[in-house]
Amino acid sequence: MGEKRVVPRPLRRLLDWDTVMTDKFVKYVDRNYGPISKYKTTMKALEYSCHGIPWLLGTAAFIFLLQAASSRQLLVNIFIALIVDIVVVGVVKAITRRRRPATNKTEEMLVVVMMDKFSFPSGHCTRAVMLSVVISMQYDLFLPLWVLLQGWSGAVCVSRILLNRHHLLDVFGGIVIGVLEAWLMSQLWLSETSTAAVVNSFLDETQAGASYDI
Repeated sequence: MGEKRVVPRPLRRLLDWDTVMTDKFVKYVDRNYGPISKYKTTMKALEYSCHGIPWLLGTAAFIFLLQAASSRQLLVNIFIALIVDIVVVGVVKAITRRRRPATNKTEEMLVVVMMDKFSFPSGHCTRAVMLSVVISMQYDLFLPLWVLLQGWSGAVCVSRILLNRHHLLDVFGGIVIGVLEAWLMSQLWLSETSTAAVVNSFLDETQAGASYDI
């Protein structure tokens, strides 16, 4: 049996403060703009809209369904960004191992896996912020589309607290990590030529493998 990890007192105080402030924030919103329950359907929709599995599967599928080079460039880069995000969030959660708020209802979450029982950082926040920032950095978006993208990202972050999925610091940490991931991806962003080579290489290998099927 492993020994229980001892949390340093200053960190314990910070986490306790975070728990109290998160509870106060939720109660404030519920009292002044609520009840929160009437927004639950919308917040659940935001949760689904930024879930990692649909994003990964959908991006992978559209890479091969869409033929335009510019579309494939965006999708391949987003797919890489999603993989980077999953790895980064998984590693940080495994290190910090912070539990979710006591008021979180695990059975209501879309998919629960081992890593999801940990709270810091919010993976939905890292993903939403990373996507909204890196796309804005790489493309000159039409203003209404830019506003919609940033609004979606911000709404996802706030909803994580109001759904009792995360504490305030989990969301703040997710925002910071998401921005850093966006910066990293902007440095690694593949050109149309590179993404076309990646996709064609994969298709050639797949077709070569299929030709040996009996």
